[in-house]
Amino acid sequence: DTLEIAWNEHFEELCAFKAENGHCNVSQYDKQNKSLGQWVNAQRVSYKKSSLKSDHIQQLNSIGVIWDLLEHAWNTNFEELCAFKAENGHFIISTLYDEHKS
Repeated sequence: DTLEIAWNEHFEELCAFKAENGHCNVSQYDKQNKSLGQWVNAQRVSYKKSSLKSDHIQQLNSIGVIWDLLEHAWNTNFEELCAFKAENGHFIISTLYDEHKS
């Protein structure tokens, strides 16, 4: 089926992107990878609507696609905050230091 062939081609393109960049977070605003970024975004939308095929979900999970970028960013920053507290004993973080800016 033509749609499945197109899906597989995009998936292979995403695998190549990950091999080169170390992640699957292709921006739809990246001029070089605009169509791939739009495709990844469409997969996330389909996932949230529960309309993405389960085998496609498994394939995308297998290469580390992050379904909710905001939740992922929140969790990453929270983990950094916990590590900071473990190291420093407090949560008072100055934004003046580049290493803690985010």
